[in-house]
Amino acid sequence: MSGIFITFEGIEGCGKSTQLDMLANWLRANGKDVIVTREPGGTDLGEKIRNLLLDGSKSDIFSVRAEILLFEASRAQHVDEKILPAIKSGKIVLCDRFCDSTIVYQGVARTMDLHIVKFLNEFAVSECIPAMTIFPNISVAEGFRRIALEDSSRDRIEQEDESFFEKIRSGYLKLAKENTRFFMVDGSDNVEIIHEKIRNEFAKRFFKN
Repeated sequence: MSGIFITFEGIEGCGKSTQLDMLANWLRANGKDVIVTREPGGTDLGEKIRNLLLDGSKSDIFSVRAEILLFEASRAQHVDEKILPAIKSGKIVLCDRFCDSTIVYQGVARTMDLHIVKFLNEFAVSECIPAMTIFPNISVAEGFRRIALEDSSRDRIEQEDESFFEKIRSGYLKLAKENTRFFMVDGSDNVEIIHEKIRNEFAKRFFKN
């Protein structure tokens, strides 16, 4: 089987990272070569940018333009250094966030011109487009409840208010409606039920033979 690129998207607290790890474990148990990565981050340079972007003490220092360019810089390095080489070598790449996050966070929620956002995304990713995007959908209230249960302090993005994340969720719902690569699943279900749905959909799309 040739390489496959899968992304996980959703609002804070939706459980996408948990589901990514569960899918990776299932694929590895079935003999697949899997790379797990994340955005922003994924490379040495990307992780440095991630630390800067998500630093909760720096909530007021970024202009919207500076923020999106940092995200795209991390993404370009990520694609060139890690994602594309892995796909070309036949690996399955599972990525926690990718271009869709930039569309909804910077484009929809921060109201940056979507034409500019899409242009920057296209420039950063070249031909690297996800074959499938998994979207655990939960309410903003549930996402905030889950974040509140975590021991760690909120990062710079998680410090935004509920109205910000309502825009994020609306943006994701619109993308899911418009793009067949999206697989939306009820993120409020039991984690094992969600995993089974994702696993079955993945098998239907990519393990046809």
